[in-house]
Amino acid sequence: MRGTTVRAVNRLTARWADALPPGGDTVLSAAGVWPLLAFLADGAAGPARAELADALGLPAEDAADAGRDLLAGLGRIPRTGTAVGLWTRPTVALRQEWTAGLPDATLGRLGADDAANRKVLDAWAAERTGGLIPEMPVAVDPATELVLAAALAVRTSWLRPFQEGGLFPESGPWAGRELVGLYRTTGLLDRLGVAETGAGPLTVLRVLGDTGVDVHLLLGPEDAERGTVLRAGLDVLSGVHRAVPGGVLPPGEPGPGVTVRTVRSTTREPYLSVTTSPFALAGDHDLTELPGAFGLSSALDATRGHFPGIADHPPLAVNQARQAATARFGAQGFEAASVTAFGLVGAGMPTQPYLVRAVDVGFDRPFGFLAVHRTSRLVLTAGWVHEPVPYPFDEDEEED
Repeated sequence: MRGTTVRAVNRLTARWADALPPGGDTVLSAAGVWPLLAFLADGAAGPARAELADALGLPAEDAADAGRDLLAGLGRIPRTGTAVGLWTRPTVALRQEWTAGLPDATLGRLGADDAANRKVLDAWAAERTGGLIPEMPVAVDPATELVLAAALAVRTSWLRPFQEGGLFPESGPWAGRELVGLYRTTGLLDRLGVAETGAGPLTVLRVLGDTGVDVHLLLGPEDAERGTVLRAGLDVLSGVHRAVPGGVLPPGEPGPGVTVRTVRSTTREPYLSVTTSPFALAGDHDLTELPGAFGLSSALDATRGHFPGIADHPPLAVNQARQAATARFGAQGFEAASVTAFGLVGAGMPTQPYLVRAVDVGFDRPFGFLAVHRTSRLVLTAGWVHEPVPYPFDEDEEED
């Protein structure tokens, strides 16, 4: 993947994180949105083309090539799959040069029976994500002329698995709760770092996967909002802020959740002891609610057409843009998937808006994460863990 494309996708992740309202659990994938915006920009004209180019972070004339490069690069990551789908009404006169630029796309027709259309689209989403996303995030109604979708699925196993047990936080928002915890000890202290960011101190833990995809767990100040913590993590990833490695952190509490101390041990080796929470998150995002972040403000104006490069007729405008995403982090590994889809309608149709050194770290309160391709540093998925997993006590054990 080209460095310019990776930086552009990560900037869109940052824009999305900045625009997130305060809230609970979420998971999102700008890597799933970006290629669709690129293909739309390639076929757009006027203000819509300029706004999409701004959201993409590169000229519209370069967008389609960059979108294809991104999808090809993602496809080369082991156990990562991508797919593009396009479905249109028979009345849409597609431009063949635009359609030919969609890499290995599924091409289909939308029939008169929208319930049947829905089944076809849902089956595509489920098949392309291995069942992680069972439904297409956009609806099909009589006004829908075109649906453009992209699927992304990522799976990796930890190089060193975690042990599962109980987690019983003594302070913070999760205090007093009986939760599932994950534990691991390693001699590699530099998997952990603490950075000073615009959001305050940020603790970053890298959990390495066997496919070249790692998950960066992010813990910020207790009062920091999810978008602020995710943005800070992206700034550390891009080199805006430098993280001090665990091996040289000063004694005491040098970062959120981190304690550095001297303890007695049977060996000369330092160690990093990690405690965290597993998570299984789902996110459903209406991209039209953040039109500025995705360059969609003009494209959503259905009083005129914006995509003459996609179809000769009818004139087209965006009326739906949604993403369904999921991410699961457990003792053995990580998996995530997203399906992003845009629904386009004919212009003029009404819109529908939606003694050794020891370092301990504990992610025992809300925290963020980034799933990062190690070589390119592309962020595949980002998210926020607000609610932990309760510990499943055995009824017989409770009676004893």
